[in-house]
Amino acid sequence: MASLDRVKVLVLGDSGVGKSSLVHLLCQNQVLGNPSWTVGCSVDVRVQDYKEGTPEEKTFYIELWDVGGSVGSASSIKSTRAVFYNSVNGIILVHDLTNKKSSQNLYRWSLEALNKDSSPTGVIVSNGDYDREQFAENPVPLLLIGTKFDQIPESKRSDVLTRTTFLSEDFNAEEINLDCTNPRYLAAGTSNAVKLSRFFDKVIEKRYFTKDPSQMTGFTDRKRFNFKTLHYD
Repeated sequence: MASLDRVKVLVLGDSGVGKSSLVHLLCQNQVLGNPSWTVGCSVDVRVQDYKEGTPEEKTFYIELWDVGGSVGSASSIKSTRAVFYNSVNGIILVHDLTNKKSSQNLYRWSLEALNKDSSPTGVIVSNGDYDREQFAENPVPLLLIGTKFDQIPESKRSDVLTRTTFLSEDFNAEEINLDCTNPRYLAAGTSNAVKLSRFFDKVIEKRYFTKDPSQMTGFTDRKRFNFKTLHYD
């Protein structure tokens, strides 16, 4: 059997938000029974049928790189983490819907990955100068996934979902909210499954089927992301 072409997708977010459980669900279609802390980076592979059901259908490997650590890590740890950010084709930003800080920190995670340097430790998220148009120009596809949806009290779901909508607009990304212990959230035919497939198809499209696929090699000379319009109390 011929080897399949592959793309590299980072999975970023604070420790404890459920990245490892999410990756296991995406790749194995099973709930991770005993999740543990990720040290460094863990890689799993998902098989994706690009443009499934069309004459252009082709099978690819999606490498999901689950990056451990936190945005408050020491500069030495950030420097070590930077090696994972090379030759990236897509980014999944993961936050805990019950933890507002994990949502706010996604701005820092994205800045760290897209600029590939250690500056996020000094970034103050509130009362800054964030410019969402910077992400509109970003050639790397982004997907926003909120976990622990089942743990949000019914009375607070409307407010939480409003915040996630603002986040997705800021990152110019689609959003998926789910419970990693329930595979039904990603069952075939659901809106979440459609969004996920659309994201992976976009990653593949930009990597293999655009005339000049932009990679993450030029972000260090871009204007830095600023922080202006955060929608958190």
